[in-house]
Amino acid sequence: MQFRLNAVWVAIIALAFVFSLAYLWFALFPGRAAPEAGQYFSAEQVNRGREYNRVMRLVFIGSFASQAAFLAWLLFRGQGAELSRWIQQLTGGSYWGSLFLFFLAVWLSLRLINLPFTLFGSYFWQHRWGFSTQTMSSWWLDYLKGTGLDLALSAAGVLLLFWIMSRWPGAWWVAGAAFFSLWLVIQTLIWPVVVSPLFNRFVPAKDPAVTDMVRQLSRKARLPVGQVLVMDASRRTTKANAYFAGLGPTKRIVIYDTLLNDYPPDQVEAVLAHEMAHWIRGHIFKGLALGILGSFTAWGLLFLLLRGAVPLPPGLPPPHLWVAVLLFFLLLSFAGSPVENHISRAMEKEADRVAVELTGNVPAAVRLQVNLACKNLSDVSPPAFIQWFSYSHPPVLTRIELIQQAGRP
Repeated sequence: MQFRLNAVWVAIIALAFVFSLAYLWFALFPGRAAPEAGQYFSAEQVNRGREYNRVMRLVFIGSFASQAAFLAWLLFRGQGAELSRWIQQLTGGSYWGSLFLFFLAVWLSLRLINLPFTLFGSYFWQHRWGFSTQTMSSWWLDYLKGTGLDLALSAAGVLLLFWIMSRWPGAWWVAGAAFFSLWLVIQTLIWPVVVSPLFNRFVPAKDPAVTDMVRQLSRKARLPVGQVLVMDASRRTTKANAYFAGLGPTKRIVIYDTLLNDYPPDQVEAVLAHEMAHWIRGHIFKGLALGILGSFTAWGLLFLLLRGAVPLPPGLPPPHLWVAVLLFFLLLSFAGSPVENHISRAMEKEADRVAVELTGNVPAAVRLQVNLACKNLSDVSPPAFIQWFSYSHPPVLTRIELIQQAGRP
């Protein structure tokens, strides 16, 4: 099977290449910080945030480029087809055995390619700045848990996909999108209660000050709040954060124990109000709906792309078609980051405004943003392209301005 480049492939690759170069340029040369940053942060804080994030951005773009280059080499140089033929001979022509071994070879290769970036970015660089509290053995244990879970889910996914492609050669993309959409819902529902506890311990918030805050905010919002849980984040990091997760009976607000330990009550209240605001505005359901829409769009585009780029024989699709699927979703996810992050930033802005309405405490919300940025070493004045391309939350100066606007009569 000879894979052919068509106009859609060229467009996706070119867009990802241009974005990669722009991202790399602005990671290395971010320009001058905005003058208004000096109102809240010292020059040392600005510089430290930029130094920390510059390397993290280089790790990110290096990881993406390495994986994309490897998959493109397999696909367009014919190495994937050669590997597939060799594995088929090894297994004596067993299709499903060949497919699994081919998937495993590519999966292991990508893991090995990405391992140096992951190890440096999430362990060594975090220790360099005093964020990580993990030992090397603890880090490896987490890594092996995550890779094991990824291997199981990915293997099941690829076997299901190729079965669907052989069963419905003209409409496999519809079934693929439907299964993926269903997985999005299931994942949102069960992840907080099945997967997250594999990595962290979650206990109900017991501090009377916190539980009282939740009751008062809940009354103001006229919203029944599910569980408020405290996560033992301090076993891995000194960074503070909080998030909302789950669906229906698994809906919950999760607070890092570092946030409770290191931040005053009025700032904890600002965090709780922000997370509650996501529920008030239905952001989980909106995110799921947009994810399902994006799923059908992506799978439909993949179908058109493969149909025009490769002549698929009748019956079982060749195993090395998996490389094309992987490369497509890697490039599409990267090139589509601005759209996804634009939607995410809009939701975060809305949550910030609603949170101020709930607490009525603008100074505390502003202090929270300043403290989070300082302690987490945020880039307080990132380049405009970096913001547009990769920021799921507005940068701190934007958030402060929006919070202050929301507090004005």
